Amino acid sequence: MNRAERIHKLEKNFNKVWDVIIIGGGATGLGVALDSASRGLSTLLLEQSDFSKGTSSRSTKLVHGGVRYLAQGNIDLVREALRERGLLEKNAPHLVQNEVFVIPNYTRFNKLFYTVGLKMYDVLSGKLSLGKSKGISKKETISRIPTINQKGLKGGVVYHDGQFDDSRLAINIAQTAIEQSADVFNYFEVNGLLKNGEEVTGVKAVDKESGKEYTFKGKAVINATGVFVDEIMEMDQPDHKKTIRPSQGVHLVLDKEFMPGKDA
Repeated sequence: MNRAERIHKLEKNFNKVWDVIIIGGGATGLGVALDSASRGLSTLLLEQSDFSKGTSSRSTKLVHGGVRYLAQGNIDLVREALRERGLLEKNAPHLVQNEVFVIPNYTRFNKLFYTVGLKMYDVLSGKLSLGKSKGISKKETISRIPTINQKGLKGGVVYHDGQFDDSRLAINIAQTAIEQSADVFNYFEVNGLLKNGEEVTGVKAVDKESGKEYTFKGKAVINATGVFVDEIMEMDQPDHKKTIRPSQGVHLVLDKEFMPGKDA
């Protein structure tokens, strides 16, 4: 992934018309680049910072089927997510690890509810399951989570989900896209669009390391900039009304003493 060599190659093909130009090098943009290149389409991706520096670097580091979506009755989404979880574990075992979770229950109804629900979770994962869920006694729950509030505790349910390294996965996807003949560049900021009437026909960009400006022509331009999507839309339509309202989540990092043990 020698950047200077790839830019030199890019400059030699300055008249090239790309099948796909992707703005944004986070999880979505890199995934689109890999999918596009693997289908034989000439692909160019431009990221203004480092790959997956934004939202994609701030995940919970979990690769899961979405237990909460199961509770909401969204079966199709859970089935799809579980399948993708299993495929990721098979395709990138160096980045994914199996984690065991314990849900403590303080009513007998909750224990039954979670046991049945997570058995359905197992069934939906099929052959790509990471492990079977099971109900555990009060004694075992306490042994697994010694610091838990024991008053009213009825037992627990154990289930499996995955943990992964999101930043390393992004770099691996970028490398694979390049192996599939995609041109993928970081520190290239798109600062304008090329247009023919109402049609977007390419992008204007600047290499933030050298300050050199470029224009790239493309048959399709994909806006994969996440929370910055409106900034690109405004380049196309100055009167564009904002459609994205960013939200912010919080992750709490606690000392191991808070919950000693081998479980997640």
